[in-house]
Amino acid sequence: MSADGSDAVERGPDAETDGGRAAVSTHTVRLELVDEPGQLLAALHPIADNGGNLLSIYHERGNKTPRGHIPVEVDFEATEERFEGIVDALRAEGINVMQAGTERYAEELVLLLVGHIIDTDLSDTLKRIEECASASVADVSLAAPKGTEEASSARLRLQTRAGETTAALDAVRSVADEKGLHVVEPLAGGEA
Repeated sequence: MSADGSDAVERGPDAETDGGRAAVSTHTVRLELVDEPGQLLAALHPIADNGGNLLSIYHERGNKTPRGHIPVEVDFEATEERFEGIVDALRAEGINVMQAGTERYAEELVLLLVGHIIDTDLSDTLKRIEECASASVADVSLAAPKGTEEASSARLRLQTRAGETTAALDAVRSVADEKGLHVVEPLAGGEA
């Protein structure tokens, strides 16, 4: 509560205003959390510590991401300035922010990796691709018809930020080169 008794949110000097008050709007972040005790609480601290007013949490424990993590969607109110600070704070804490407000993964890229995918640690490969800030692994299909001793293939469906498909593809190429994997790149139009 402010000094005049109203419930006005404290505003920074650079905040956008609406009738003399900073405009507070609803924001959504989609996070990917490790399935361990305390991870959800740790993800909520940067929101609260940076002035976000929590509205709802959708915790999809039964629906894991390709890396075996838990997707969590958090809705909260904040000024645009505070929203940017919250997203930065989440990332600084090592929390994977898959989507933040209008920062959507707008393009899709489907490609194949071929080689000794299992022997070269598929989980590490996916983690390193996702460390590229331009991409998120939306789906993985693995085929190893002759077992783990022979070459296998993985179909990856990546979601990339608008205009950053090339950066995501470069990240995939880099990881594949290091691990001796071949990349079958998509045809024009994004489908492989």
